[in-house]
Amino acid sequence: MLDGRRIAVPESRELDLFTRMLERHGAVAIRCPLVSIHDAEDSAPVDAWLDRLVEGLHDIVVLYTGEGLSRLLGFARRRGIEAEVISALSKTLKIARGPKPAKVLRGVGLVPDVMAEEPTTAGLMKTLSTLPVQGKRIGVLLYPGGEEALPNFLEAAGAQVDPVLSYRYASDEEDGQVVAFVQELASGTVDLIAFTSTAQVRRLQEVARRFGQEAHLDAAMRRTLIAAVGPVTAAAVEKAGWPVGAMPQDSYHLKPLVMAFGRKLSAAHISPA
Repeated sequence: MLDGRRIAVPESRELDLFTRMLERHGAVAIRCPLVSIHDAEDSAPVDAWLDRLVEGLHDIVVLYTGEGLSRLLGFARRRGIEAEVISALSKTLKIARGPKPAKVLRGVGLVPDVMAEEPTTAGLMKTLSTLPVQGKRIGVLLYPGGEEALPNFLEAAGAQVDPVLSYRYASDEEDGQVVAFVQELASGTVDLIAFTSTAQVRRLQEVARRFGQEAHLDAAMRRTLIAAVGPVTAAAVEKAGWPVGAMPQDSYHLKPLVMAFGRKLSAAHISPA
């Protein structure tokens, strides 16, 4: 399906898995993990939020990402209160933005009570606008870079918002390696770049801007097929001014992503770069 295709992979978290998946289909994976994920540096706000959850102070909990929930449970586990946190979640109305937090919930024997109409902040807002949130105490498990929009929306609707951020992004590659990655994209030797998070898009833009490579990157991204794992990542790509050529239709994971851009490359009838 991908014989000889050179595919740029900025994934960090599941880089080896993604690379193996591509190579099984005959692709050549170009690795450049742009960001890595770590626990929040200051555990005190996370611990305090967990205490409020265990005390039953949240009427609703909004879960943005599977990574955020996994990290939150990790904080609870290290404190020896994971069972209490899971019990508290079981008694709280749980709203998940998409399938990844839902999957983590299932891993601890729970399910979301409500799924967002679509797996975006706008989808969460649309879903929450149908619920009685005025006067409710709502815990929001955020993701880095998305700290303001939903809390502002909920506060305007009269809710008492209690946000928490359980993880952070860090640069995974030195700037020089990212610049070299940009130059490889600009050389025309890459068939496709597959984005799996908004942080990857922002990091690529930021380094290109700082090193005077912005025009080269923009030109490269307009002639290279771009794949996005889901609508949130696709929105970040489009905000950067680049076209999204492939995206899974309804399951936003690596395997459907590979199938989506494999079909696109096959349909294009273009020789490998």
